[in-house]
Amino acid sequence: MLAKVEQTDDGLKVTFERYHRHSCEQVWSYLTENDKLQQWFAELSVEDLRKGGLIKFDMQDGTFEEMEIFDYERGRVLEFAWGEDQVRFELTSIEDGCRLMLTETLSAVTAHTPKDIAGWHVCLDAIEALLDGRQVENEWEPRFAEYSKVFESLR
Repeated sequence: MLAKVEQTDDGLKVTFERYHRHSCEQVWSYLTENDKLQQWFAELSVEDLRKGGLIKFDMQDGTFEEMEIFDYERGRVLEFAWGEDQVRFELTSIEDGCRLMLTETLSAVTAHTPKDIAGWHVCLDAIEALLDGRQVENEWEPRFAEYSKVFESLR
C-alpha cells in the first residue's frame, strides 16, 4: 500500500503505516543498531543515539551529511533531520506485534521527492523481509512510477 500524502500549512506530510508480527524491540533494532540498519540503508549510521544526537549519511564520495536527532524515546520514537525536512519513526506495541509509522515532513516538493518517497517505501519493505527472514527484493522502479503519479497529481 502506498504512503498517505497530505497537504499541510507548511508543506506536505507523507505517512507510511506498517504492521509487523515481531516485537517493537526487534523492529527498533533495525532502526538503531548499525549492523542491522545498514542491511536496509547502507548509507546511514547512528553516531549518538539520543535527543540532540547524530545520524550520519554517507554521501559515497568521502563526505558525510550529519543529521540531528530531534526527538528520541528509546524503543518508541526516532525523529531526525533529513536535509531540509524531517523523518520520524514511531513504534507502538499491538496485540500480535508492532505498528511502525514513518512520517516524512516535506517543506517543498522537488523533482527528487518521488524518488525519496519510493526509497522509503522500499526500505520499509526491506525491514519487513529482514524481520521475516526473507530475501530483500528491490522494487524501486515500480514504486518510483507510482509515487511520481501521486506527486504529479498534487501540482
